[in-house]
Amino acid sequence: MSSTIPLPDLLALTWFALLAIGYQLVSEYGPAARGGIAGSMQRRREQWMAIMSRRDNRTVDAILLGGLSQGNAFFASTCAIAIGGLAAIMGSGDKTQALLERIPYVAKSPPFVWELKVIALMGVFVYAFFKFAWAFRLSHYTAIMLGATPLDDDPDEDGRLDHARRTADLLGIAAEHANRGLRSFYFAFAVMAWFFHPLLFVIATTWVILILVRRDYYSRSRRIVAS
Repeated sequence: MSSTIPLPDLLALTWFALLAIGYQLVSEYGPAARGGIAGSMQRRREQWMAIMSRRDNRTVDAILLGGLSQGNAFFASTCAIAIGGLAAIMGSGDKTQALLERIPYVAKSPPFVWELKVIALMGVFVYAFFKFAWAFRLSHYTAIMLGATPLDDDPDEDGRLDHARRTADLLGIAAEHANRGLRSFYFAFAVMAWFFHPLLFVIATTWVILILVRRDYYSRSRRIVAS
């Protein structure tokens, strides 16, 4: 069995890696980081925590934070299910490959490349699982920080506001990891296109990037949050 990756598949995989990694670097660490919806939402978190620090009753804040935490737990469980399903496909790779390649226009792949496609898709979900699991844990830490926020009548107002800012920063880190996990779901659909044809993989990857750019920087929701 040959372990050489055909050139079209290698180019498609390289294109996927460049776009996926490049978009994360540009959107999170480049000059455009604060201009996107993620940067706008972080400013809203800072506003939320500053208002929270002036409340006597913070039950609503705890409920909102709990809802965010449960969402991360749900997606982490979904990733675990997907990983288990793909592991089962690995166990019956020949049958699954033969069934898929009966579809017209599906490119034939060597067994080694087929396994690489499954492993790549598993890798995306494994990455997403760790991101959602850590975001879930960070949500717990944020809840503790929220509970430790000094009361409004605390004489050290600067200390209370600083604590609120650090709580918002911690919640922002949790949101950052959750956002990476959600983005992985988009890229998982692109990897699924690779099972059909490497050219479709390239098109799907480009399409996903265009969707992410529009939603992060040019969507109506970003304009509403940033206003």
